[in-house]
Amino acid sequence: MNHLSESQLAELKHMLLEQKKDLEKHFEQNGQENTLLGETLTDSTGELSSYDNHPADIGTETFERSRDLAINESLESELEQINAALQRMKKGTYGICVESGEEIPFERLQAIPYTAYTVEHTPNRELSNDRPIEEQVMTPPPKGAGEVRQRNAGRFDDAGSWDAVEEYGTSNSPATAAKRDAASYDEGM
Repeated sequence: MNHLSESQLAELKHMLLEQKKDLEKHFEQNGQENTLLGETLTDSTGELSSYDNHPADIGTETFERSRDLAINESLESELEQINAALQRMKKGTYGICVESGEEIPFERLQAIPYTAYTVEHTPNRELSNDRPIEEQVMTPPPKGAGEVRQRNAGRFDDAGSWDAVEEYGTSNSPATAAKRDAASYDEGM
């Protein structure tokens, strides 16, 4: 009943197992629950106190920590999807959209071997339109700020920068060479 050939299923299973092995290796090297991320900030950084550090250092550590947590969360989700795909292979339902029951094209499965959906029935994954809470209390810039910069955008770029400053001469131009020679002549006297 499955639209995938035995060789296609074997190829996809191999891809899933390789991805699973890579993810499990990641979690093994970084700790399954990443115990370092579960600790307090001072414990994970090895600092005795965060009071003697510049606030930007703590900001960097906090950013790095939140980024690592987000990456781990994403990788955990991917590992769960891979395990679910392997289970669907065992049941014989792999390659069939769980939403519509349609066959998922082999090319899509090659690109995303753990997918359970056809393109048309993929759950909506739009980015949130929520804005940071800080924007509610920020003072807007003064009226007209940046308008001149926007009006002149593109007039001066890196490609034309040498042409613009060349007219002022260089350290090797005849004008500065004459001054340099006169200065060394004066020093010699």
